Amino acid sequence: MKIVVIQGPNLNMLSHREQTIYGGMKLEEIHSQMETVAKQNGFEIEFFQSNLEGEIVDRIQECLGDADGIIINPAAYTHTSIAIRDAISAVALPAIEVHISNIYRREEFRQKSMTAAVCTGQISGFGPFGYHLAMISMMQMLGELDALRKAQAAQQHVTKA
Repeated sequence: MKIVVIQGPNLNMLSHREQTIYGGMKLEEIHSQMETVAKQNGFEIEFFQSNLEGEIVDRIQECLGDADGIIINPAAYTHTSIAIRDAISAVALPAIEVHISNIYRREEFRQKSMTAAVCTGQISGFGPFGYHLAMISMMQMLGELDALRKAQAAQQHVTKA
């Protein structure tokens, strides 16, 4: 099973910008930890980062038929992008929204997520560890969905026999 991790604008600047809010880890370090967890659990993982809204929409759309789940930090687009929201909704895959900072303890304009309502869940405020929590959650969800599909297939096989 494949998980695609999509990172929004300025996340490529982690460890350089506002370390009191975002911490000192680089995006590459977060991805390396996620890759280790994925490999240990038999999952394929792919990473994508862009500062451009349209590229993020394109990558979400490319997940249809190519991925089983999405972990996304839309970053600043969280609060403004109906296009990203609509793309997540359109692909209808399990999706977890992640934020390094607690967006609900920040400026008022950051407290509204346009994308959360179309995601399976949201993890906010745990720093880079939030990505680990998202990985555990996604792997659990995908495992449960796989088990359900297998049980349904077995039931259909018994019914036809």
